[in-house]
Amino acid sequence: MKQTVAVICGGRSGEHEVSLASAQSIVNALDRSRFNVLPIGIDREGAWWMGPAVIDNLRKGQKPYGQRVYFLPDPTCPGLVEESTSGRQLVSVDIFFPVLHGPNGEDGTIQGLFETANVPYVGCGVLASACGMDKAIMKALFAQSDLPQLPYLVVLRGRWETAPEQVLDDVENRLGYPCFVKPANMGSSVGITKANNRAELVGAFDDAVRYDRKLVVEKGINVREIEVSVLGNDEVAASLPGEIVPAHEFYDYDAKYANAASRLLIPAPLEATVTSCFQEMAIRAFRAVDGSGLSRVDFLVDKDNGEIYINEINTLPGFTSISMYPKLWAATGIAYEQLLTRLVDLALARHREKQRNATERLPRE
Repeated sequence: MKQTVAVICGGRSGEHEVSLASAQSIVNALDRSRFNVLPIGIDREGAWWMGPAVIDNLRKGQKPYGQRVYFLPDPTCPGLVEESTSGRQLVSVDIFFPVLHGPNGEDGTIQGLFETANVPYVGCGVLASACGMDKAIMKALFAQSDLPQLPYLVVLRGRWETAPEQVLDDVENRLGYPCFVKPANMGSSVGITKANNRAELVGAFDDAVRYDRKLVVEKGINVREIEVSVLGNDEVAASLPGEIVPAHEFYDYDAKYANAASRLLIPAPLEATVTSCFQEMAIRAFRAVDGSGLSRVDFLVDKDNGEIYINEINTLPGFTSISMYPKLWAATGIAYEQLLTRLVDLALARHREKQRNATERLPRE
């Protein structure tokens, strides 16, 4: 029998549009010989909608977006409840495929909802998602795993608002220019600004605090940007690395999703030994956050001396037609449709493994 895969997208996030684009690609490519595909869209207010046109309707702002549905966090009766003229009916779902980039999607929140309902879902779990979303926590875990990083500072919004001059002095004394200011809990380069002087640094902070209460400020250097895709649960594989040649000064939101002048070099022009180094570090980063299913690990390479630094891990990378994650696996030998099937299988395997855990205290054998 075919399995029903609910692809969930949209959400209350600054990456709402990116999520819709990723989800549409996934809906189009899932193997129909094995899966029934059920698109689920979450609007900007947080309401859940179901239907074949829900993604397109959300993009166009056409209400109602679809059939109103609710998620049940009840392990004895998990799934979706549909509102209809005949009352409320349970919609059977075998596995959930969240494609919710950014807050309320890849930060452990919806993963916690799935865990409460005890249903299988694609991607990293609560811990890995939360750690991968919070750049400050992520960097602490990378340091614990001896992964090299550029110097950085963590600044809270409250401190910026009450002592901005002290914050500016700290950044200038400890990092200097150029530097990057980033919201700790945001993806797709939303809210990230490069600052080359004090005036630009003020603007960077003012922009970033609109998205998060916690900010990460990193030292800027002249770099190449290298990315590696990771796939697996306990047994983990890493793809060939790819290199980004951004259309802008750095790989910001527009360069990622709107400007066709950005180039992806796949595979990256690297020596075999350097390629292996990137792959090994990517797997270490994945394990540092206890990842499962998929992630993309991003690196920076100093153009002056060749030093490699880990930048971040993205536990729910983009799946649009120009996204690096599926393109890297295609170059490594796993086509898009096959990759999606592999991700579903990994999720089902992890769910079966979880069912082995006792939920009550057992006597010792």
